[in-house]
Amino acid sequence: MPGGRLTHEDRRKIATWLADGLEYAEMGRRLGRPTSTVTREVARNGGPADYLADRAQQGAERRARRRRAVKAAEPDEPQAEVARRFVEEFATLLAGTGLPRMPSRVFVCLLTSASGSLTSADLVRRLQVSPASVSKAVGYLESIELVGRGQDPGGRRERYTIDDDVWLRAWRADTGAHAAVAAAARRGTQIFGSDTPIGARLGEMGRFFARISHHMDDSDLTPVAVADARTVIAALVHAARPLTADDLATALDWPLRRADDALDVISRRPVLSDPFTLERLGRGTYAVTPRPDRLSPAQREALMISPRPTRRPRT
Repeated sequence: MPGGRLTHEDRRKIATWLADGLEYAEMGRRLGRPTSTVTREVARNGGPADYLADRAQQGAERRARRRRAVKAAEPDEPQAEVARRFVEEFATLLAGTGLPRMPSRVFVCLLTSASGSLTSADLVRRLQVSPASVSKAVGYLESIELVGRGQDPGGRRERYTIDDDVWLRAWRADTGAHAAVAAAARRGTQIFGSDTPIGARLGEMGRFFARISHHMDDSDLTPVAVADARTVIAALVHAARPLTADDLATALDWPLRRADDALDVISRRPVLSDPFTLERLGRGTYAVTPRPDRLSPAQREALMISPRPTRRPRT
């Protein structure tokens, strides 16, 4: 995967692709970058509607100048002791949220460094742990995109870094897990039946995690992607039969890639199909079914009863 930061040309491409409604994942593939790099770039520069390549480039250059101007400084001994205590206390709090203890200590140590970057030797000295412990902790933090690594200026050692967008990544780190929990809970509702106590509990759990996932990761989608996803749902409901991506593309007069992208968005963001669930059937066909957790058993039973004829008012 290419290293280094986004170039001005990269930013011009991103601006063009945003206008075309391209998915962030596809932009990342075309640039040879992680999806999170594109997401972060757009979010920090006004969002999909306000992103401008020249303005984004100017902002990147200003941040780079600030980073170069910051000089790493070791605190004096009394401050160092206070800093060490803070690192341990803050790391304990982060560990309570689910982040393992050693990655928490490394993360807070980087967070409280003047430049936002330290070498492995720096971390070993400050935390008084083994190099292997630091390496394992950094590997974990890299896997969830809270820490990056780069070359030490003027030397051969690597530096571990955090940047201005670390909290944006931290906010989104568990979004995929939340969506997976929501999907599993919905499957459980279907297995056990929404009219059972188990199904009712799983249904409530699924709705809760779906809301979290939707609100945490909603900015990944452009308005065009959301509109396409809802158009596909409307098409499947109107057709009232399973359709392939080719069927949808033909009926909607879209390129096949656009239909595939819309189906992928719905699969990743089930909340967009609410109150229906998108189901992938055999031979590449798709259908929608009403979500079983939207109506209570009593409501479904009442709807199955034939309605009484409406009396016309006498004139």
